[in-house]
Amino acid sequence: MPDVDGFDEFYRGSRQRLLGFVYALTGDRGEAQDAVQEAYIRAWQRWSTVSGYDDPEAWLRVVASRIAVSRWRSLRSRARAYLRHGATETVPGPGTDTVEVVAALRRLPEEQRVAIALYYLMGMPVAEVARETAAPVGTVKARLSRGRAALAGLLAVSDLEEATDA
Repeated sequence: MPDVDGFDEFYRGSRQRLLGFVYALTGDRGEAQDAVQEAYIRAWQRWSTVSGYDDPEAWLRVVASRIAVSRWRSLRSRARAYLRHGATETVPGPGTDTVEVVAALRRLPEEQRVAIALYYLMGMPVAEVARETAAPVGTVKARLSRGRAALAGLLAVSDLEEATDA
């Protein structure tokens, strides 16, 4: 069990200095806070060893600065990849039809919803859906049939409501 009191005292005595140091390295308060937090987590995990060092704060500074530099390198690599490959294609939001179908699917019992999603959205054959859901093939067929009927009713009701609102 780590020395909780010793770690707490160490933390209270060093946190501002360490945060200021890493902030000076990164120039970003949020990144500095994240790096310092990660460094303290690592110190806590190894506190029985770290507390025996001549200068535990020096160890923590090295760890925090390495974390900050590692994050900076990662961001730099992502920026280079972005410049090399361009922006990712924007994916349009779901259309109203999709939203209505998803809302209707949510109103189905879970077994029917899962069967419909696996069969229609994932393109699995009935036998594979049966294996994945641990249900007999006949049960899967019944769930699909009942689910389709329920969806038709739910979607027809919303269409009817729209027609009467117009």
